[in-house]
Amino acid sequence: MTTTIPAPATPGAADLETLRAVENRVLWLATAIIDHANRVRPNPGGLKVGGHQASSSSITSIMTALWFGALRPEDRVSVKPHASPVLHAINHLLGRLDARYLTTLREKGGLQSYPSRSKDPDPVDYSTGSVGIGATAPIWGAIARRYAHGVGARAGSRGILGRQFSLVGDAELDEGAVWEAVLDPMVRELGEVCWVVDFNRQSLDRVVPDISVTRLHGLFDAAGWQVITVKYGRLLEDLYTRDGGPALRRRIDGMTNPEYQRLLRCTSAQLRERIPGEGSSEHPDDPEKISALLATIDDDAVHAAIRNLGGHDLGALLDAFDAIDDTRPTVVFAYTVKGYGLASQGHPQNHSSLLTEPQMRELAEHVGADLDDPWRPLPPDSDAARLCTDTAARLDRAQDADPAAHARTAVPTDAGRTPSGTGTTQQALGRALLDLTREAPEVAARLVTVAPDVASSTNLGGWLNKVGTWSVRERRDWFDDDAETILHWRERPSGRHIELGIAETNLVGLLGELGATWSRWGEPLLPIGVLYDPFVARALEPWAFGMYAGGQSILVGTPSGVSLAPEGGAHQSITTPSIGLEQPGCVAFEPAFAVEVTWCLLDGLGRLGRPDGSSTYLRLSTAPVDQSLAAVPTDPAARERRRRGVVGGAYLLRRAATPPRVTLAAMGATVPAALAAAERLDALGVPADVVVVTSPDLLFRALQDGDRRPVEAAFPAARAAPLVTVLDGHPHTLAFLAGIHRVRARHLGVTAFGQSSDLAGAYALHGIDADGIVTAALDGAEGV
Repeated sequence: MTTTIPAPATPGAADLETLRAVENRVLWLATAIIDHANRVRPNPGGLKVGGHQASSSSITSIMTALWFGALRPEDRVSVKPHASPVLHAINHLLGRLDARYLTTLREKGGLQSYPSRSKDPDPVDYSTGSVGIGATAPIWGAIARRYAHGVGARAGSRGILGRQFSLVGDAELDEGAVWEAVLDPMVRELGEVCWVVDFNRQSLDRVVPDISVTRLHGLFDAAGWQVITVKYGRLLEDLYTRDGGPALRRRIDGMTNPEYQRLLRCTSAQLRERIPGEGSSEHPDDPEKISALLATIDDDAVHAAIRNLGGHDLGALLDAFDAIDDTRPTVVFAYTVKGYGLASQGHPQNHSSLLTEPQMRELAEHVGADLDDPWRPLPPDSDAARLCTDTAARLDRAQDADPAAHARTAVPTDAGRTPSGTGTTQQALGRALLDLTREAPEVAARLVTVAPDVASSTNLGGWLNKVGTWSVRERRDWFDDDAETILHWRERPSGRHIELGIAETNLVGLLGELGATWSRWGEPLLPIGVLYDPFVARALEPWAFGMYAGGQSILVGTPSGVSLAPEGGAHQSITTPSIGLEQPGCVAFEPAFAVEVTWCLLDGLGRLGRPDGSSTYLRLSTAPVDQSLAAVPTDPAARERRRRGVVGGAYLLRRAATPPRVTLAAMGATVPAALAAAERLDALGVPADVVVVTSPDLLFRALQDGDRRPVEAAFPAARAAPLVTVLDGHPHTLAFLAGIHRVRARHLGVTAFGQSSDLAGAYALHGIDADGIVTAALDGAEGV
């Protein structure tokens, strides 16, 4: 069970003045950080450093109100990418970032261009930078936190469930990943999720003419979210209550975005001329009423009024945060001005613009700073300094992470079972998971599987029936008593499988957050995500970003390759072996036999949830394979040697009776064809060795690091011969193997879209069957 704690009460008028002083200092520091990187710091290379002063200033009020007025230590915040300088400014004021880093934006070893958990020197809750992914991360972080608190030391305890905030730019709502996440059915039950949309109505290139908060309201409302709008500040709200106020509201509400933005750059005289407008058939006298109202206030007040949007009114923002309903997700639309408080405010091309030195000096004078001493701290006896000190104490977090916790879930290296008969590597995955519940229950207790509506078709049915499906609350399985129902969906908070809708981006987003619980909450999980291998490419960018952000997990792509023969070319993955080979922070395996699936899976689980850990990608197949071909040694020492070869990247499976004239290096589903080809080559007087490659990734890394032991064990120099490589994927994946002993080589694989067929027809079409291997081997062995 979980509880929530109330946000701090809305400050009074005196406290708001103090909050405004802090807001001014945050705005100054964020702007000066970018200014120093671009205008002050030496730049011998001449490359533009960049930064986003306008995007930072538009959200400064929101972040000030959140951190210094509403945030709690249990809460976590994902900050929109272009607001990283604001986050660093706040961390500096809270004593979490030394002043020496304020001059290092986008410098090697300094502050990153966008918030980064793994690379920034100050606390960052969520890595952002890839538009849409940072916005949705707290949704998956909320699920991961709930799940993590249900296992380990916190299981069954009554804990505090903090809010998960996303600070989102309105242009970010264009991303499909946003709506895939918002619309997932389980999200509507996550009351701790709160998005705050910086609604400045500008994108990188322009003022967005037709963006409509009304339409966005409808989308979120239909998905079950609470919608709060903070459109006008208290100055405008006061004007609306006066004579002519309703006319002024109608005029401003009816303006197009570009027209409103243009008013931000007008003189007082121009404002008095333009604001009244032309009226309408329903309200023809509105212009006169508005002009009369504006005549009652001075020029400064007219300027202030047109800029008085809710997203810059600290009191209005605090009221909005206080109104959050913790029983369902919330979105707050806060109307803002891009470039607020800067000389560039409201300009349609201000996205990457930089203030000049005179403009910086003008800003310094306005906010009480000094361009010649930009990092000067707040006066220690000031109310603003005391607020910063008090906020730092209030937000101090107990140590969440316990890296040593991984030792409590030591993963075995071998389950001890040798599969027999005919089976697929995809089937082996489900069996391996069930084996863990028996052989290593303490490991299985921390396993969590995730799938986008493909659990049953990827052979996780037995696992699901065993462990149940995770849900925020328990639901009745109405088919539990149906004798013809084989797969049972028992949904409860103790389930160990999480089923999402058909959205691969959601899958890998959740996978990344489940894989970060060891460092966020001190509860290491062992997450495994399963999806069809052809769709790994669809999920590639958010999957990679999750690893960049520190998430460690296992991604299983299955079924894969042209081995998925009847499904046709649209579902036959080609490039995924290369993806696995080239992805940082991840070890890629493509096992050939069921026992290898277990060994690779356990190796991957052993890498999770620790500071030096990594993710794993397993590429599995639906091609049936005679498991006796694996010839797994019965002697324990020999079996262990084989296992080490498998998890090291390759092993010599078939040794010709005489020195080979050709070596066949095969991966995954093509190993049986390579073994059959070797028998035929022997009969033709061409002795052939067969090497099974399980991880070209690990072999290439070893070679790059100057460690030849793994490749020498599988490809002994004394048996070097012309090489034929073969895999159910693009042939360049294994092409580097020819360089081990500098031998002639032929590389077989898939380089064209396939078509529906049976398995034999698919292999023959691409030349990766035994006939194709024999032909390539004979060509390579000529003249030897």
